[in-house]
Amino acid sequence: MRQVHAPSILGLLDSPTSGEYKLNGKPVSSLGLSDRTRIRNREIGFIFQSFNLIGDLTVYENVELPLTYRGMGSAERKQKVQAALERVGMTQRAKHYPAQLSGGQQQRVAVARALVGDPLILLADEPTGNLDSKNGDAVMDLLRELHQNGATICMVTHDPRYASVADRTIHLFDGCIVEESVSSQTAAI
Repeated sequence: MRQVHAPSILGLLDSPTSGEYKLNGKPVSSLGLSDRTRIRNREIGFIFQSFNLIGDLTVYENVELPLTYRGMGSAERKQKVQAALERVGMTQRAKHYPAQLSGGQQQRVAVARALVGDPLILLADEPTGNLDSKNGDAVMDLLRELHQNGATICMVTHDPRYASVADRTIHLFDGCIVEESVSSQTAAI
């Protein structure tokens, strides 16, 4: 039996072994490989705990990469990359390589890469797991802002401080839902 990580299923990188997953009202089981790839590139942003930055690419190139796969023109790519880097406070590091950055800076670059294409959904897998509390709080502030501006954010975390800010919390144990709660603010809306 294999263990499948929830963001891998939600991000269309893997398929569930049972149950049904619908994205935008359509079952994902009917999506072909090219459809899954297109949706991942245009509608889903990924923020990984280990950053997954490409060491041979500059900060700018790492953030630009998903847009090149879309076939977007260079002028539009430049505008979007600069805006994303500005949003995470990393414009001054655009020509640096990941190895020249702190962990907090690398995570901010990973966030910029995830949001550069204006995804509808952000999947954040332990986005603060490798960060000190100051940088973790900064990443959470940015995620909170993105959510307030309309992005759906699904975050995996073991940190109760960060889980407590979620509108909805689902606790999993061995892949099964064991508890679910909705914040009182969300319930009142």
